[in-house]
Amino acid sequence: MLPSFDDVRDAAARIAPHARVTPVMRSELIDARVGATVWFKCENLQRGGAFKFRGATNAVWSLGDEDAARGVVTHSSGNHGNALAMAARTRGITAHVVVPEGAVKAKVDAIVAAGATIHRCAPTTAAREAMAAEVMAATGATLVHPYADARVMAGQGTLVLELMAQAPGIDTLLFPVGGGGLAAGCSIAAHGIDASIALLGAEPEGADDAARSLEAGARVGPFTPETVCDGLRTLVGEPNFQALSQHQVRVLRVSDAEVVAAMRLMWTELRTIVEPSSATTLAAMLRYPGEFAGRSVGAVITGGNVDLDALPW
Repeated sequence: MLPSFDDVRDAAARIAPHARVTPVMRSELIDARVGATVWFKCENLQRGGAFKFRGATNAVWSLGDEDAARGVVTHSSGNHGNALAMAARTRGITAHVVVPEGAVKAKVDAIVAAGATIHRCAPTTAAREAMAAEVMAATGATLVHPYADARVMAGQGTLVLELMAQAPGIDTLLFPVGGGGLAAGCSIAAHGIDASIALLGAEPEGADDAARSLEAGARVGPFTPETVCDGLRTLVGEPNFQALSQHQVRVLRVSDAEVVAAMRLMWTELRTIVEPSSATTLAAMLRYPGEFAGRSVGAVITGGNVDLDALPW
């Protein structure tokens, strides 16, 4: 099921004691390069270094006391696992995180530091889901899916409520697309405020399943991702694809080389650390300037969790 706009507003109230209201940043140089007025929503400055804390916190605090006492479980390559562990700690409950082999070390270290119990598995969706099911059966923990959970989607959408208050007049919203939790939540929230807002996603060419699904009119099957954007290597979820379709989201493809160049520009021009997945939005604006010329764009910076010993340049 998909959340409603009212669910997003309820989530905003629920997470308010825990989540940060993140700032927006501007750059005259980037505006000139893109030919638009761009407002970067800095979720890299959210607790845990990514927007994921919003959805995880909404899910954790939506649980009844009896369910919460048995803990929560998820599978994640990094940011969502860290967010769920942190959210669980705000309620004093246990978090189990299934982590695929090959995940970014800095992100796994953050999950451990947040107090979660780690369960390793093979780097496939099937292996992640199977291990999560085993943990649920053994512990009674509640599954908080990284993106195909209505509570998570509603929580992610709360960043749009903030952004629209911080930058009134935005007519275009741009966000990275991976599993689709952020994309779905942002789409529902944006059109709940203003149905005329144009919605655009950014996706690496080596993991362009959402773009291909929207073009085909049906969700494509599993694929092997090949991209530096580790946070976007996931197949878009079924309810998430439904939300993208319903809200007429258009997804723009970018190359890894364009992502790395955009990431460097954001580090040097915005003076802020962003991870490759975040840089897809600027990469899309630079590759497709005609899509943004003369518009007021809200671009989501999804996170800043980077292994500083393994930068892509």
